[in-house]
Amino acid sequence: MRRELPPTAGLPLHPSDLWPRRASFAADLAAWLALPEVQLECSGTAAMVVALHAMHRLRPQRDEVVVPAWTCPLVALAIHRAGLKLKLCDLAPGGIDMDAAQLAALCGPRTLAIVPTHLAGRVVDVPAAMAVAQACGAYVLEDAAQALGARRDGASVGLLGDAGFFSLAVGKGLTLYEGGVLVSREPQLRRAFAESRREVIRPSLRWSVQRAVELLGYAVAYRPSLLYAVYGKPLRAALAQGDPVAAVGDDFGPDIPLHPLGRWRQGVGTAAFARLPAFLDTTRRQALARLDALRTLPGVEVFGDAPGTQGAWPFLLLTLPTSAARDAALDRLWTAGLGVSRLFIHALPDYGYLRDLVPATPLPNARDFAARSLTITNSPWLRDGEFARIVDTLRGVPGD
Repeated sequence: MRRELPPTAGLPLHPSDLWPRRASFAADLAAWLALPEVQLECSGTAAMVVALHAMHRLRPQRDEVVVPAWTCPLVALAIHRAGLKLKLCDLAPGGIDMDAAQLAALCGPRTLAIVPTHLAGRVVDVPAAMAVAQACGAYVLEDAAQALGARRDGASVGLLGDAGFFSLAVGKGLTLYEGGVLVSREPQLRRAFAESRREVIRPSLRWSVQRAVELLGYAVAYRPSLLYAVYGKPLRAALAQGDPVAAVGDDFGPDIPLHPLGRWRQGVGTAAFARLPAFLDTTRRQALARLDALRTLPGVEVFGDAPGTQGAWPFLLLTLPTSAARDAALDRLWTAGLGVSRLFIHALPDYGYLRDLVPATPLPNARDFAARSLTITNSPWLRDGEFARIVDTLRGVPGD
């Protein structure tokens, strides 16, 4: 049977996780994050919609949300769903933080929220965003969708700004197939989020059943022996059709499901959460052990932990010296079954289906990052010999 590795390190489910049980998932997460409570939603995107809806009710004169230009397309859809306006900030040269000078220039009296984004589990500079937000009276809403378990100076991401959200989608470590967690240290915001949830979220039997079935499918198929059928074949078909957006799953429709997170899936989360700290430790140790080999490659930049931070490690994010070198590497590795992939294909304005929502904007750094970056899975299923093969392939790619 053909072996296929996932592009990210997801926590495999055990059969015993699926048995119905009392769901203490929200309480367990809250205790782990040292919070009085957390708010569960059906997805990270839904959590963002709820948060922005609440923030806008608190500050109705503000209607602009500033986000990094290279991020998940769902962010643009969530801002539109909340009835707000998107403003794009270019990345800092060669990095994933927003450009500090441009961020300060973009923000003003209409800015509702700044969204620093912890891409690839890396902890970005939230204090810099907080300084800009405080100067103009905006909120800071951390997008920690890829960073559950990451910390700065011992404090969880998502709690460094005014509020934050995590994703429990496939590939985000702990998964309920889809799910989201909305957090804040501020009681006023937590009350506003709860009120917003009552207004925005509506029961849906169809979505509850669909997500439960999808989670069962994940529990069965998330293993190297079966992933070729459910992930590898669709990936190769999309690439054969010249559609990298579909290959990485960036092809989202305009409708954002907004329904409660079902009790059975919460129960699955309760069981799986008990293994999460050990899984995060395993993937962190594996990632740190493999970074040194990647850093020996000429012209390759690997993104690790900044001083004072301890990131999460769903995958390794790196850039090659040129887009031609990156493309040559992907030609050899993307369909090799080794978990090599791309994160986001484009800067936000360059997705065709977002053209009516995202303003055309000069974004040289974000476009350059999209053109030169690739990812390597940090799944524990990636064997040392397979990782060495990836490194050797990258070493053999011309640098210019």
